[in-house]
Amino acid sequence: MRVVAELPHADFKITIFSMNQKFIVKMERGTLEQTYKVAEMDLTDGVNSVFELLDEEFLKTVSARFKDMAIDFKASYNRYNY
Repeated sequence: MRVVAELPHADFKITIFSMNQKFIVKMERGTLEQTYKVAEMDLTDGVNSVFELLDEEFLKTVSARFKDMAIDFKASYNRYNY
């Protein structure tokens, strides 16, 4: 797996990897991460098409999902400890 690009974002880190004819898009915020895989053959312009997929609407849902993930994990952690 090799890093193809790292994109700046205010709320989380975005890294794009290439492996086995797939692009892997990984978003990280603290201890949480979301990963999306896209077959290279499904895209017309290589990694540039991945950049187009990461539009503002999609990134807003990623940010909201991170918030939900943090709430879910915190609740689970509290059940475990108490």
